[in-house]
Amino acid sequence: SYDDGLEGVIRAFRAFSPDLGDFAQMCDEKRWIEAENRPGKRQGAFCTGLPTKRESRVFMTFTNSFDNVSTLAHELGHAYHSWVLREQPLFLQDYPMNLAETASTFAEAVLAEDRLHQSRSRGEQLGILDHMCSDAVAYLMNIHARFVFEDRFHQERREGEVSTARLSELMLAAQKETYLDALDPEGWYPDFWVSKLHFYISGLPFYNFPYTFGFLLSTGLFALAPELGASFPQRYRDLLIATGCQETEEAVKSTFGYDLAAPDFWNRSLDVVERRVSQFLALV
Repeated sequence: SYDDGLEGVIRAFRAFSPDLGDFAQMCDEKRWIEAENRPGKRQGAFCTGLPTKRESRVFMTFTNSFDNVSTLAHELGHAYHSWVLREQPLFLQDYPMNLAETASTFAEAVLAEDRLHQSRSRGEQLGILDHMCSDAVAYLMNIHARFVFEDRFHQERREGEVSTARLSELMLAAQKETYLDALDPEGWYPDFWVSKLHFYISGLPFYNFPYTFGFLLSTGLFALAPELGASFPQRYRDLLIATGCQETEEAVKSTFGYDLAAPDFWNRSLDVVERRVSQFLALV
């Protein structure tokens, strides 16, 4: 149920950081979350900030699945990002989309790791790991394919109109480049560009890239938690505040000491993904 899902999110957040857990609890008490499943309501989810009121609102349709619980955590991650910036001047509350999606995917990671830690049965662990691995496929393959497609499209569009047949060729090539041989031959979807709304939001080109970036950055940061111990939640909060006034590289360097221009950090993120796959295979 929604109540059970929200309770799980609050518990996971609070185990990571009392401040984050208390914030999620406050969102519920102040009715900042609209998650009712009712006829005629659109699917999907989003979070919108109200900077002058120092509030946020989360919209989603909760249908009693773990995906929904993860989505709730994702959107509350966005809301928390706005919350920690609320005392900053308005011009320092604006941040790039790649860092917005870092906050959201980080909240997903907090929930997933807590659920995995709390799980007792092999079946439950398999279900959680399957969800985590599926997320990695989405962020590192599916969404990356969208970026590759969009990049190639913009390159060709400079030379003139791109036909629908050529768009499908570009989409198929992008999928084959990012999935390699991991996808069943029947799974290729050359006409995917037709149905994906993000490609048609002209004011936000390359809408998909920030999700891959945010997933890798949040995964790498979360992997630092065990070694940083009790100081980690405050460092993470400081990072969110820094997103409004520093470049991405500077924000991470000033709060966690890592150089994002070096491959070591990103390899750490991929090591986490590899470890989750190994855990899943060991249980299977």
